Parts: sequence; C-alpha cells; structure tokens
Amino acid sequence: MSVFAFYLFALGVITGGLFTVIARQPVHSVLWLILSFISAAGLFVLLGAEFVAMLLVIVYVGAVAVLFLFVVMMLDVDFAELKAEMAKYMPLALLIGLVILMQLVMAFGAWESAHVASELRAQVTPLDRHNTEALGLILYDQYFLIFQLAGLILLVAMIGAILLTLRHRQDIKRQDVLAQMYRDPAKTMELKDVKPGQGL
Repeated sequence: MSVFAFYLFALGVITGGLFTVIARQPVHSVLWLILSFISAAGLFVLLGAEFVAMLLVIVYVGAVAVLFLFVVMMLDVDFAELKAEMAKYMPLALLIGLVILMQLVMAFGAWESAHVASELRAQVTPLDRHNTEALGLILYDQYFLIFQLAGLILLVAMIGAILLTLRHRQDIKRQDVLAQMYRDPAKTMELKDVKPGQGL
C-alpha cells in the first residue's frame, strides 16, 4: 500500500508541476500548483515527516496558493500580451533550461549512495519521541540562537520592504486628527447675520 501511495503522490507532483507550467488559464495553473503541493505533502507523510507535511499544506496551500488565486482572479491582466512578450525571450530561456538540464544529468551521473545512508535516515528521529517533538527540541534547544536570528532577519527584511515601498505623496489631502481636536471654535467658525431678502 505504501508503494502504491508513493507512486500515486509522485505522479501527482509531476503532473501538477507540468500542468502548472503548460496550462493556458492562470486559475487552472494555480489549481494544478495546489495539487502538486498536496501530493508533496503526501510524500512527506510517507517519509515520516508529518510536521513538514502539515506546514506545506497550511502555509503553501492555505496561504500562498490561495493568495495567488485571489490575485490572478482579481487582477485584470492581459495574458495574451504577456505571452507575446515572453515569446521574444524563448530562445534564451530554452538555452538556460538546456544548461540546467545538463548540470542535473552530470550531478545524477556522479551521484552515489553512501553506505550508511539508510542508518543515518533511521537515526534522525529518536525512537522514544515523535518527530515533531524532536524537531521542536532541536530548534528551541540546540539551534535556538540561530532560529531567533533567522526570525529577526525576516522581521528586518519585512520592515525594509515596507519602508522602501512607502511613498508620501504631497498632492493628497490627509486628515489631521489632532489638529481637528485641538482647534478653537472661535477662530474656525464665523456667524453671519443675513437679513431676509438680501441674500449673501
């Protein structure tokens, strides 16, 4: 059953990735991408990494892919014009893809499995505790400082992105709440005694 599930999930990953690239409708591409993510999560479950599988489903399927779907559906993008622009760069893209494919062939041709690989894979998670608990102990005990520094770097990157994209336009009238609260009615309001029949 596990072998059948492995081939089923592997076929789902390959099919989803292929149709993500070649689908004509962008909404269909996002849906195929979701299928690829869910299949990859199934492969992680088969490897015994349930925590990583749930992270993949929650973060990528539940947040990133849904965000892609909303952006694609809400933006009125002329995809025919984009494809026409992409056609100009197709020869260069094919050349880069060929170089990457050759590198992958060379890497897999020289790749050899280590003799102790199966033993090392079996010893990643201790037998007396769950892999999620073991991962938490590693992150918050052995690599606590590095984990916190990574979070701090992400926070600084987020603040930097906000500051770089923030633009204060001078031609927009903005509401000044404090100026409205502290204004003097005697200076900002004037009563006019208009006599009947004369108008203003």
